[in-house]
Amino acid sequence: MAKIVGSITSTHVPALGRAIAQNLQEDPYWKPFFDGFPPVREWLREVKPDVAVVFYNDHGLNFFLDKLPTFALGAAEQYVNADEGWGIPTLPPFRGDPALSWHLINALIEKEFDLTTCQEMLVDHAFTLPLKLLWPDDQICPVRTVPVCINTVQFPLPSAARCFKLGEAVGKAIESWDEDQRVVIIGTGGLSHQLDGTRAGFTNKAFDLKFMESLVSDPKWATQYSIEDLVELTGTQGVELLMWLAARAALPGKVRKVHANYHIPISNTAAGLMVLENL
Repeated sequence: MAKIVGSITSTHVPALGRAIAQNLQEDPYWKPFFDGFPPVREWLREVKPDVAVVFYNDHGLNFFLDKLPTFALGAAEQYVNADEGWGIPTLPPFRGDPALSWHLINALIEKEFDLTTCQEMLVDHAFTLPLKLLWPDDQICPVRTVPVCINTVQFPLPSAARCFKLGEAVGKAIESWDEDQRVVIIGTGGLSHQLDGTRAGFTNKAFDLKFMESLVSDPKWATQYSIEDLVELTGTQGVELLMWLAARAALPGKVRKVHANYHIPISNTAAGLMVLENL
């Protein structure tokens, strides 16, 4: 049976692409963020995942305001990078895992999640940047991937409680997959930030840190808030924390925090990073 080795949650700020392309990892502005990743890479070398299930949000590449599913799941042989992330060179295609994708699709639909199934899927910086940050020295991403896209753009958005249930269902489906494979769960986005309007530049460090801690001690804590509450607390784009919540929910039982990092500012975004594994 498949084994979930843990979860990684990370910011996917597109300006990180330019920093990577220009080798700015030691620049004082970027260094506190990039310094968070060596312990994560060491952990990945220890747990040796075969495949990554990635919760992320699409930024208009596959879906736009006229057609935007609540949840979409990739079932392709590969996923082409069609968004360079504001500076990072276009990356080679990411290998898919159709067997796991179809196992998840069937299991989730049986659990009454209405999915859009994508047998062709492009991926943007929300998907590519975290994977490049985790495996920076590999020309081709060394793990197979399954993209799970959550709408955080066009209202109405799925509630925090619904995204938690999605993550739970994904975790249970992975554990029922009859393959001897090691799976890492990745959630990308956030944390608090707002890119436009009168609150442009807004961050909320106190809430972010409370949210990160809750993923260890009280994982359903954020589900008490409506989407409107979360926008007020974290900014218009801060609702990307839904991907963190889904990734945490995919881990069964209690967890321990392996590593965490938090830094403001990263291009007007509170940048977070966290690794959890089951006790």
